[in-house]
Amino acid sequence: MNTINKLLTFLVILSVSVFTASFGAVPVPAFAQDSNHLWCEYPGGEGAGKGKRIVLIAGDDEYRSEESMPMLGRILSDRHGFAVTVLFPVNEETGMIQPTHQTNIPGMHRIEGADLVVLGLRFRNLPDSQMKYFADYYMAGKPIIGFRTSTHAFRYPEDSESIYKHYSFDSKTWQGGFGQQVFGDTWVSHHGDHNVESTRGVIADGKKDHPILNGVADVWGPSDVYGITHLQDSADVLMRGQILTGMKPTDKAVEDDRNNPMMPLVWTQDHKNEAGKVNKIVTTTMGAATDFESEDLRRLLINSCYWCLDIDPPAKANVDYIGEFKPTVFGFGTERTDLKPEMFEIKEK
Repeated sequence: MNTINKLLTFLVILSVSVFTASFGAVPVPAFAQDSNHLWCEYPGGEGAGKGKRIVLIAGDDEYRSEESMPMLGRILSDRHGFAVTVLFPVNEETGMIQPTHQTNIPGMHRIEGADLVVLGLRFRNLPDSQMKYFADYYMAGKPIIGFRTSTHAFRYPEDSESIYKHYSFDSKTWQGGFGQQVFGDTWVSHHGDHNVESTRGVIADGKKDHPILNGVADVWGPSDVYGITHLQDSADVLMRGQILTGMKPTDKAVEDDRNNPMMPLVWTQDHKNEAGKVNKIVTTTMGAATDFESEDLRRLLINSCYWCLDIDPPAKANVDYIGEFKPTVFGFGTERTDLKPEMFEIKEK
C-alpha cells in the first residue's frame, strides 16, 4: 500500500471513530441487509392469468389490507396463474409492516410493467418518488381496482408541495381527489351504523349475467355500507348494499329509508384520464379483511381481475384459501404489530 492510500485509510478510520465516539454506533435498519423482503412476489404459472402481472397495494390503518392482500395474491397466483406483487406500508426504521405509517410503501417501482393494480389504501401521503410510479401507470390508461377505503386512498396536508397533492380525498382543485374523480366517489359517510349494522350484497336489476358476477350469489360482510353520493351516470352499478340490523349474515334488513334506495356497493366504469387514455375501473366499498371471509366476495374480486384484463372469468372461480386465513377484526389500533413482509413469502411451492 503506497503512502497516499495509507493516509486515506487512516483518515476514514479516524472519521468513523470520531463519529461513533460522539454519537454512538450508526443505527442499521433491520431490513437493510435484504431489501427483497420489503414486499412479496408470487410467481404465478399455469392458468388463465399466465403472462399477466398484478400488483396489490396494502396501506390502510383500519380494515387490515395488510392481511387480505397476501391472501388474495396467493389465490390469484396459485389458483389462476397470475404473477403477483404485494406491497405493504413499512416502517423504515424497523422493517415491520405498520398500517399507520402513511408515508412509505416500498417497491412502488414494481408497478412499472404491471397489467393491473389493486388498491387497499387509506389516507396515504407517499413521497413523490413513490407516487410517480402509480401516477404514470394511471396516466397510461391501465386498469385499476379499488376496495373499501380506496375511495379516500390519499391525503395530503394543505401545505404539501407534492405535485400529486390534488390526489387528496379532500382536494378542491380536483374535486374529491383521485377517489371521486377516478373511482366515482371520495369519503362521504357511514351509511350503515359502523360496527353495528353489517352489509348484504344485492345484485342490481339486470346485472346477474355480468362476468364479474359469475358464480356470485351470497355476499355478506361485517363492514357497514358506505354513503355514495357523487357517482356519475356512466357508472355501471352491479351490486347494492343492503343494511342489516346486526352483525350476522342471518340478521334481517333494516326497514328504514336507508335501504330505499340501497347504496351502490360494486360498480364499474370507463374513466377517461387527463392524458386522454381510458382506465377500466372496478370499485367496491366492501373490503375489510373479515369481509373477504365471504367466498363470493373473494370470487367477485378475482372475477374483477379477469374482467379488467379482458379475460373471461370462469363460471365459478376457485377462490379457496392457500393455507390458513384468520383475519384480524377491523378497527383502529387492532392491527398486528408482529408482521413483516417476509412472513407472507412463499415458503414452499
